[in-house]
Amino acid sequence: MNEVLLRSLTPSVLGILVRRGADFAAAEDAVQDALVEAVRVWPDDPPRDAKGWLVTVAWRRFLDATRAETARRRREDLVEEEPAPGPAPASDDTLQLYFLCAHPKLTPSSSVALTLRAVGGLTTRQIAQAYLVPEATMAQRISRAKRTVSEVRFDRPGDVATVLRVLYLVFNEGYSGDVDLAAEAIRLTRQLAAAIDHPEVAGLLALMLLHHARRAARTAPDGSLVPLAEQDRARWDTSAIAEGVTILQVALARDRLGEFQAQAAIAALHADAPTAEETDWVQIVEWYDELARLTDNPVVRLNRAVAVGEADGPRAGLAALAVLDDSLPRYTAVAAYLHERDGDLKTAARLYAEAARKAPNIAERDHLTRQAARLNTHRSH
Repeated sequence: MNEVLLRSLTPSVLGILVRRGADFAAAEDAVQDALVEAVRVWPDDPPRDAKGWLVTVAWRRFLDATRAETARRRREDLVEEEPAPGPAPASDDTLQLYFLCAHPKLTPSSSVALTLRAVGGLTTRQIAQAYLVPEATMAQRISRAKRTVSEVRFDRPGDVATVLRVLYLVFNEGYSGDVDLAAEAIRLTRQLAAAIDHPEVAGLLALMLLHHARRAARTAPDGSLVPLAEQDRARWDTSAIAEGVTILQVALARDRLGEFQAQAAIAALHADAPTAEETDWVQIVEWYDELARLTDNPVVRLNRAVAVGEADGPRAGLAALAVLDDSLPRYTAVAAYLHERDGDLKTAARLYAEAARKAPNIAERDHLTRQAARLNTHRSH
């Protein structure tokens, strides 16, 4: 059973059902039922047209569910709309589904959760683990989101800004999570950039390409995280970096700066440095200042504190950190790093261990634990 094939067909099948009149929640349930049936049937009786098979089975499942809840006249109307036998039309509705899932009536977190479930193919449990919430809580959040978008017409989806935010968050989930959605997020952002001439769409695409270019160097063969300063830059994808920089330069020339362009500029400065020591931290701090002005985001200011520590020394970085809320995600890890840079290894080791206990995923927890152990070993010698 080719699970990758099933996952790749899911958005198109879901889009066909919605266009034929199924509300989003019922269509998503019907497609999931069809996927389960495919897993059961296909090993012994593979269809000639996988997509057409899924459309037919999903539509019939939708009709079965509808018959149990609607009047006879409506049931008969839907039966007449059943797709004709034969190959299903070739189309890619994924981006359109992103617009639907990113409707302004939904919060960003609900939009991402719904997109990951309905379009990305993640299970509710996987999404709950990514958000660090109980599975039951995430199930309720997704159900509420489904009910919300079920009341929205398919031709009146969410706005571009919301879609960009969801694509960005989905990319981040794919970049750091167990299920790889990063390449798919890049593909969809390319589609959006081709359809919409907007510097922030270009900025997001540039940002994704520049981060994705470092993907191969981010982990060691044993799966452990490799910090940016220690990465083998020969493993970076130079063609992706060149493309990202070119796209960014064109976007910046339009003088309509947005947060994704500013983030991409920071990523470009990292990518442009031949070695970690040659990184232009002064200019990176300036871009973080722009980004903080655009977003007023405390996480941006946390990252800025790291950049200040590199540009002006660890004491300056700790001073920038001191004015921030210490409950921010990764605040303790940043404090540990800056204290280590300042030579206070005892405090740094304690903070690394504390940060490990708060880590959002296993890879980061293990990395921080190793940092604490390294400093404790160094101090004992």
